[in-house]
Amino acid sequence: MASSMRSLISDHNQYVESFHLFLENSTEHQCMLEFIEKKLPGIISSIGNGKSAINILSVGGGSGEIDLQILSKVQAKHPGVTINNEVIEPSSEQILSYKERVAKTSNLENIKFTWYKETSSEYESRMKEKKEFKKWDFIHMIQMLYYVKDFPATIQYFHSLLEAKAKLLIILVSGTSGWARLWKKYGPRLPLNDLCLYVSSADIKEQLNAIGLKYQDYELPSTMDITNCFIKGNKEGELLLDFLTETCYFSKTAPLDLKNEIMEELKKPECSEEKDGKVFFNNNLSAIVIEP
Repeated sequence: MASSMRSLISDHNQYVESFHLFLENSTEHQCMLEFIEKKLPGIISSIGNGKSAINILSVGGGSGEIDLQILSKVQAKHPGVTINNEVIEPSSEQILSYKERVAKTSNLENIKFTWYKETSSEYESRMKEKKEFKKWDFIHMIQMLYYVKDFPATIQYFHSLLEAKAKLLIILVSGTSGWARLWKKYGPRLPLNDLCLYVSSADIKEQLNAIGLKYQDYELPSTMDITNCFIKGNKEGELLLDFLTETCYFSKTAPLDLKNEIMEELKKPECSEEKDGKVFFNNNLSAIVIEP
């Protein structure tokens, strides 16, 4: 591997820019919102039954866009009930965005928000140190298990905090997605960062089966328009390639053979489909709902 290749996570600004471009070019949020709209109300119908307050833990809540959609569904299912929504998020910028979003949103009167600027493992250590084992009615971990050192242990810890009728929701890339294929095939040749794991729903389900936890999984079809990646010198295309490979300035720093192989791979039907002259990458997600 060329020594000049480095992980995208190591350059915060480049990561944020490529991530925003990814959201603009993909149906990532739309497919999650559709799941929240159509499936989540049934999933959360029994949480907090008969309780005067519902406790929700958002692990890696980001800027709160998806969190607030989830909360609106909990409010609709359990009208008038107090909701304690606690958020674990290591980025102070994201927490600030989340707080700004809350300030601009109406109908949140019965929700109490608390933010913890820390990672999930820091939260776990802090709770264990305080010998605090607070139980939750709903815990969700959306697109965050790539950033933990030991995902089976992380899942088991948060699962142990579920109330009797609670649910743990995990959303991450599907084992059938182009991501899973790219990571399996090229992960060892890309600048893996110890902050980022190549993990898909297939890995999660394998672990859940091994430890005997009951779950349901839902496939969330999603695509990302990567047409610009094939236009030489296109800045947006280069940024999307950075995001796809988790590599900073991939087009400029990757060895030619690796670059050519990945560009070929991206066009294969296992990764993408061509439609109306455009190339759409398979960005399918999986939502896994784990029982207590």
